[in-house]
Amino acid sequence: MRRVLYPGSFDPVTNGHLDVAKRAAKIFDEVLVAVAANSEKKAAFSIEERMKLFQEACKDLPNVKVVTFHGLLVNAVDRFHADAVIRGIRAASDFEYEFQMALMNRELNGRCETLFMMTDPAYSFVSSRLIKEIAANDGDYASFVPPAVAEALKRKFSKEEKH
Repeated sequence: MRRVLYPGSFDPVTNGHLDVAKRAAKIFDEVLVAVAANSEKKAAFSIEERMKLFQEACKDLPNVKVVTFHGLLVNAVDRFHADAVIRGIRAASDFEYEFQMALMNRELNGRCETLFMMTDPAYSFVSSRLIKEIAANDGDYASFVPPAVAEALKRKFSKEEKH
């Protein structure tokens, strides 16, 4: 069985993230969406919420499973017995960062191979950070995220306005 790990903070999951997961599911026997705790980012959603939202978005993809991990990605590769890591690339700026990370990960763990998947051009400008900013300012983000995520964002940001 060929298993790929698709790590990210997914805060929140976007249609771009979902597109990469769907396309990876056509190539690999199993795709493990690995929701990571990232101390450098202030999360709008808890790890549990992010996992649930990605599970809902992937409910029609039987070979996609959502897991979580803390710490180094290279350790998660071993823990989940992944054959590779897949990362979505939207633009050249993504590639520079991801390339550096891929080389470091391979240096730390020779088994950690990283594959890059170019995003569908329709999602090349979509990022979780921008989605949260749009939601916080009462903009229309529904076409950029799965329906369950749009509802969660609406609940999350309408609650924050009341406080």
